[in-house]
Amino acid sequence: MKIRMRTLLQFLLFAAAISFSALAQGKLPAITLDEFMSTTEIHELKLSPDGTAALIGTEAPDWKTSTFRYDLWIWTAANGLRPLTHSGSETSFEWSPDGKWIAFLSDRAPSTPDEGADGAEGGDAAEAASRIWIIPANGGEALPLFQEPLDVHAFAWAPDGSAIYYAVSQPMTPEALAEHKEQWKDVIRWREHLKGDLILRQPLAESLAAALATPLPHASEAKEKKEEKKPKEEKKNSKEQKELAKAEEEAQIPALAKWIAYTPLSIAELAPSPDGKLIAFTTEPAHHRVENPAEFEIYLATTAEQSSSSPKPTPRQLTHNEGIESGIQWSPDSKSIHFIVHGGSGYIEGSYRDVQGRIYRIDAATAELERLGASFEGSFEDFAVLSDGREIAVGLKSLEKQLYLIEGARATLLPGTEGSYGNLSAALKAPSLLFTHSAITSPTQALLAADPLHPAEAKQLTNFNPVFAERAQPEWRAYSWKSPDGRSVEGVLIFPPGKLNEKHLRMLTLIHGGPTDADGNFFGADWYNWATYAASNGWLVFRPNYRGSVGYGDDFTLAISPKIVSSPGLDILSGVDALVKDGYADADKLAIGGYSYGGYMTNWLITQTDRFKAAVTGAGAVEHAANWGNDDLTHDDAWFLGGKPWENPQIYQAEAALFQFDKVKTPTHLVQGSADVRVSYLEGVTMERALENLKIPHSFLVFPGEGHSLAKDPWHGYIKVREEMKWLEKYVPAEGAKEKAK
Repeated sequence: MKIRMRTLLQFLLFAAAISFSALAQGKLPAITLDEFMSTTEIHELKLSPDGTAALIGTEAPDWKTSTFRYDLWIWTAANGLRPLTHSGSETSFEWSPDGKWIAFLSDRAPSTPDEGADGAEGGDAAEAASRIWIIPANGGEALPLFQEPLDVHAFAWAPDGSAIYYAVSQPMTPEALAEHKEQWKDVIRWREHLKGDLILRQPLAESLAAALATPLPHASEAKEKKEEKKPKEEKKNSKEQKELAKAEEEAQIPALAKWIAYTPLSIAELAPSPDGKLIAFTTEPAHHRVENPAEFEIYLATTAEQSSSSPKPTPRQLTHNEGIESGIQWSPDSKSIHFIVHGGSGYIEGSYRDVQGRIYRIDAATAELERLGASFEGSFEDFAVLSDGREIAVGLKSLEKQLYLIEGARATLLPGTEGSYGNLSAALKAPSLLFTHSAITSPTQALLAADPLHPAEAKQLTNFNPVFAERAQPEWRAYSWKSPDGRSVEGVLIFPPGKLNEKHLRMLTLIHGGPTDADGNFFGADWYNWATYAASNGWLVFRPNYRGSVGYGDDFTLAISPKIVSSPGLDILSGVDALVKDGYADADKLAIGGYSYGGYMTNWLITQTDRFKAAVTGAGAVEHAANWGNDDLTHDDAWFLGGKPWENPQIYQAEAALFQFDKVKTPTHLVQGSADVRVSYLEGVTMERALENLKIPHSFLVFPGEGHSLAKDPWHGYIKVREEMKWLEKYVPAEGAKEKAK
């Protein structure tokens, strides 16, 4: 027995030595597709008012139910990280001002107290709606703020924590709904059916008491219990005002809620002023399509409650421009509002054009506008207003997203770690700052900085996706070249594990979407960002930041219009030429791919050259006129192409891949979501028909019910990447793959 034990021990030590040696030499196993696609992503962060606790929202695939889970976690110094909820549908969460409560949105069904904290057994499918739920910060049962099946578009705590403001679509009375169904059946009255939004204020204590006691009363009971009765003699209100008053009387609005304001548009964000006197909100059209940037503005309303019968005061429009404002945050003194216009979201200082991301501050009283951090040459991606009124912003420049202190027009780079920061959240009553950080080979984690001016010293709060540290990691480097017109262009080269700077590799050119986006030093592991998975499977992956990308100055971003594919196409092809010339890429083993705008570019480039042995493309248009009509960013399309289809028909045709498809020789695999309104599903159908007519080898996958982002079923993204890799391997096999197959 002793001899056998000694032998076993020697074997284990030998095995451990081999494992250590393999680890030391970087001979770790490659990550599998199952592991890669099972990544947990951090999509939202919120720091507690005193800066000592953090809420972390994650998204992860649930393979058994074919859905994505959206979970809410809480971190405290005493208990570390732990789940706060369990239903898998929690989003848009906010701390109460005293830090004792957490409000969030969820489509879980309301439950009575004995049905469990998550209400898994309560309700009916017809009752599904995005309601506000409240849970104690120290854990316990989540309770609905109201039980009516109203979808909340935005919400925010009152500054004193006594109530919650929220925005919902103008409800229809049962009488009006019945009449509508009788007259119109299932017919959609395009545009005419759209309703504006109400801003409501609902007290917290009474609402929680009602939720703990019994469900809210039915319409007939609520009508009798209303505190404010409708007067017998109505004032001469508008039709909308009368409908709103009747809806309130018939309990289509929660019994405890009070009206604050009404807008004929939809509300995207709410932000009460710290002094509690005003509430700011951003608008968008109820159809959620960007047809007119003037529908995306900032408004101010008084927080005074309005009676149901009196006309609602018209909110004051604070901005008037051609940009899409978002991320509204008040200054601590309640005098001004900070906001961002993201790259590709228009321009608020003149006529519409897609510049890089910019940050502004507007005076709430005078509407005087100030551009912040104007000296920064890159693109601002996010920002947070600190408790003392200072501002920290995420700035994208070249391949890095770093943190900057904003002081007027000045932007000062803070001492951080290489990679990409994001998801900023500042404490209400402390100088602390919460954020995420990642790099190409480092999964995204949440970090907390006690001193926001020293982000490199932040404490890491999470350790999601540890499997990536246990698998062979790709290596990468920046790469620069000159386009034919002499313009400098930059991109990222991601090498297979252990092969940094090796030559004559098979290469996949993987093109980012946007186009007002950029590839750089950030982590990505999903159906859209799968470059590192391709590298792990032996590919050199080239990710070019063609003109139109952000992070290189406004001139570079604007240079894409009106030649929206031919101009950036030259950037990409010249980059491929340079990589072949420098010996990194094997000229006989080139492939290309992309999704969304990356799909546009892929579709175009296979009409310009036959050098690519395989192409994988998704959700990319092949023509621009019909796509302008279908696209939910139609105003953006018109700017890119120098006008509407009838205003510039020549460029619409010249920049369309479809009219040059007779040149295509590349075997092409394409994918499309059947419910995509960003790039119509019919664009994919059109492309497939062209390839079929031309007898080009191709494959077409359609994902039922998916929009542009493939967010419905994780299996769709899994199958997408699996089949794209198979296609690439079929037409551009690895060295020796054919011999091994024999």
